[in-house]
Amino acid sequence: MPDIPESNDWKRHDLGGFAGLVGPLYTRRTESGRAYAMRAESRHLNPAGIVHGGMIATLLDHALSALSWEAAGRVPCVSVQLDTQFYAPVQEGSLMVVQGRVKHRTGSMMFTSGEMTVDDQACASAQAVVKILMPAKPA
Repeated sequence: MPDIPESNDWKRHDLGGFAGLVGPLYTRRTESGRAYAMRAESRHLNPAGIVHGGMIATLLDHALSALSWEAAGRVPCVSVQLDTQFYAPVQEGSLMVVQGRVKHRTGSMMFTSGEMTVDDQACASAQAVVKILMPAKPA
């Protein structure tokens, strides 16, 4: 599977945990913030031969959580709700790109939305409520 060329301003992130099992993930700065991307591989397909909806939801969830983490000053954040809509099937080899934004923030919650595209065509979107985990106070 061809990698995303880093000469396109994409930076590869090999993460641990669950995100490391589905990646590699890529990021780059855009005019409206940061975009997140992943190349669809055969291991991401469902029995119908298209990218599994759970994989798409995972990418959207990761992107919106990472967006919240950055907006919260790099304080850990967790999704407490994710509503996902699927518009079009995604094929193996496709570059899935998510661009998101924070719509509203309270003291400990962020309300975000994002859209996933392939070749500039919308394939899915999500809205997430993200809890900002306050750092532990020193003892």
